[in-house]
Amino acid sequence: MPNTVVSIENLYKSYRLGVIGTGTFFGDLNRWWAKKRGKPDPYLKIGSADHSNRLGETIWALSDINFRLQQGDALGIIGRNGAGKSTLLKILSRVTAPTSGMVKVKGRITSLLEVGTGFHPELTGRENIFLNGAILGMNRSEVSSKLDEIVDFSGVEKFIDTPVKRYSSGMYVRLAFAVAAHLESEIMVVDEVLAVGDAEFQKKCLGKMSEAAGGGRTVLFVSHNMTAISALCDRVLLLDKGRAIDEGSVESILSRYYQLTLQFEPEVRWNKDQAPTNGSIRFTGIRLHDKQETTKSTFDIRYPIGIDLDYEVLTPDIWFTPSIILKDMSNVVIFNSPADSNPNWDNPKCEKGVYRSTCWIPGNLLVEGTYSVRVVFWGFSRLSQKGIAMDDVITLNVYDSLEGDSVRGKITGTFTGIIRPKLDWDTKRVSSEENQ
Repeated sequence: MPNTVVSIENLYKSYRLGVIGTGTFFGDLNRWWAKKRGKPDPYLKIGSADHSNRLGETIWALSDINFRLQQGDALGIIGRNGAGKSTLLKILSRVTAPTSGMVKVKGRITSLLEVGTGFHPELTGRENIFLNGAILGMNRSEVSSKLDEIVDFSGVEKFIDTPVKRYSSGMYVRLAFAVAAHLESEIMVVDEVLAVGDAEFQKKCLGKMSEAAGGGRTVLFVSHNMTAISALCDRVLLLDKGRAIDEGSVESILSRYYQLTLQFEPEVRWNKDQAPTNGSIRFTGIRLHDKQETTKSTFDIRYPIGIDLDYEVLTPDIWFTPSIILKDMSNVVIFNSPADSNPNWDNPKCEKGVYRSTCWIPGNLLVEGTYSVRVVFWGFSRLSQKGIAMDDVITLNVYDSLEGDSVRGKITGTFTGIIRPKLDWDTKRVSSEENQ
């Protein structure tokens, strides 16, 4: 296709485990002969375990990767640690070569793969800007025309003539990103480096990358910050163990990512023999779903979350009510919501039978994160109290897609607080300066 700027076909990358060589031909020959005879490695250091059985073993960092990017695309690449994300970017940036497959790139690439990529520690910030421009094939006049913008964006103008070896990690990444974002290139490749910057700088970076993509530059962005991925990218590629598991819209791929990494089960069921019971009530199952009755465990922060509690009333002589207690990963209780808090001792609440109670958590209430559900059945008779309590019955995840009426805007930092409701605000001008 005429607008395709990145094309990857049947890409594979392998690495060998262990020490590749001893440094001499004679040493390599001795090691090979010992391995052929089943002997230990003759160059093994004292006190080290013998891993000679793994020497030369091949692992596949990437296996059969295929995708295309058009001019102006912003692709997020996500996955667990070791999934192959950084290896893919290094191949695109020509830091390393693929074992097999085809990689076609149209245009110049600006890479920011780690803090201070391409910087020489003995050179000043100003000198490193010109060095990076030269590496990209730009002449001095082209770099000079962008110099003031780069220095202003980085916020390190006070230290621009100081050797970068004296920069903090935050200053390093500020200048490195400013160079990558402002120098003229058709493709920008950014690895997980924005985590070093503060919230203000992250916001500036995301705005600049969005501007770059909108201006026709292609952006590949690797991050574990799903909010940043949602803010910048229009497509996401999910990697796992070197393979491309899925590619598609941000919302659908993030949902699958959470399912894969956190292994959430959106529904839990018990048979009669295993179901929690107190003799009067038997708890048989719990299910998470949305308004469309789709069973899922990962939810957009904007939409309601339904929690179905299935149970069986075995004896009708008690009053009882189910209750949902939501806790965060620090075991802090977010809320406790009973279905009914008004016991009627004279008229038992339910007759014998199978029931389902559904609790709805409204949209724009929770902060992004992972939550566990504690289920309690409060049961009372005239003579005694009978209850069931079960901790961490099911786990759910809430994320912000930054679409529609999200209250976050372009802020990527962590919101404080236990909940994050979308409240109604009304601002009016009550007087003018002339009336003061």
